Amino acid sequence: MSDKITDLNVLFNVPLPAPALLMHEMPRSAEQADVVQGSRERIEAILHGESDRFIVIVGPCSIHDPAQGIEYAKKLVELNEKVKDRLEIVMRVYFEKPRTSIGWKGLIMDPDLDGTANLAEGLRIARNLLGDILDLGIPTSTEFLDPITPQYIADLICWAAIGARTVESQTHRQMASGLSMPVGFKNTTYGGMSAVVNALKAAIAPQTFFGISAEGVASMVSTKGNANCHTVLRGGDDGPNFDAESVSSAIQNLEKGGVSQAVVVDASHANCSKDFTKMPSVFEEIVAQRAAGNRQLVGAMLESNIVEGNQKILDDHSEMTWGQSVTDPCISWETTEEIILKAAETLR
Repeated sequence: MSDKITDLNVLFNVPLPAPALLMHEMPRSAEQADVVQGSRERIEAILHGESDRFIVIVGPCSIHDPAQGIEYAKKLVELNEKVKDRLEIVMRVYFEKPRTSIGWKGLIMDPDLDGTANLAEGLRIARNLLGDILDLGIPTSTEFLDPITPQYIADLICWAAIGARTVESQTHRQMASGLSMPVGFKNTTYGGMSAVVNALKAAIAPQTFFGISAEGVASMVSTKGNANCHTVLRGGDDGPNFDAESVSSAIQNLEKGGVSQAVVVDASHANCSKDFTKMPSVFEEIVAQRAAGNRQLVGAMLESNIVEGNQKILDDHSEMTWGQSVTDPCISWETTEEIILKAAETLR
């Protein structure tokens, strides 16, 4: 009779490079650090009501090709120059995708888009791309899904999200308490606010939890809490929550909970009923509420790519449409530019 009782379902367990080693191989420059620090400080000022600028977190649903990500970032450079007096543009550089059941998990987990799961290469690609985008002067944002990932790339991130599927996770709340950038917690997929309030309470408090050190060793992590955590409204199973009444109700719930009342509203996901053609009108309504005087409504999110819509991942990647999402459908660059320019004028 076999005496094996561990790793019965594990095919292999391969060590990854330690975070410190990867950061040594791919160090951030002083210029990149300046972009990160400057954007974080500007976002924090907006969150705390010390600036009247408006945050716009915009970009592909997910990055599946670094070259396409850079092309998108270059387009943002020109747009940002036109609106930076009123808007804090932050690019979505999302490498990890939460899946309801199964599917492609993102560039870090599967950089070759074929299920081979070359994580070490995925981490290198992600860190390199973030540095290249920062070199263009564009702030970066991402969703942290795996609690180990921040050790490898968090120093190159200006704003981070905790997703609707993980907002109730104690692990992610503890992780957020130690992150150095502002963190937005999305409401749950079913649309409730109580989980966000509890998440914010946990994330702003000191926490101690299991983690890994920069050397890749299992460690005890103690944090002082993250004072720049806030809410992201993304709609839910019971419908959108971007309208003025829903936003006001969310802010009241946050006030009752004694946490930050700063709210970012996501114009995609359930707020556009998963119909990307509705995203522009949702975004315009969000901007209109801010223009009407809602100072707690501090920002909006858009899923945008070079080409609108989405596509399946093909075995022959050369047959895929350049600049089109392989996850959620996105609005086109032309539409993105139009509505962001309009938003800047409305808020100016």
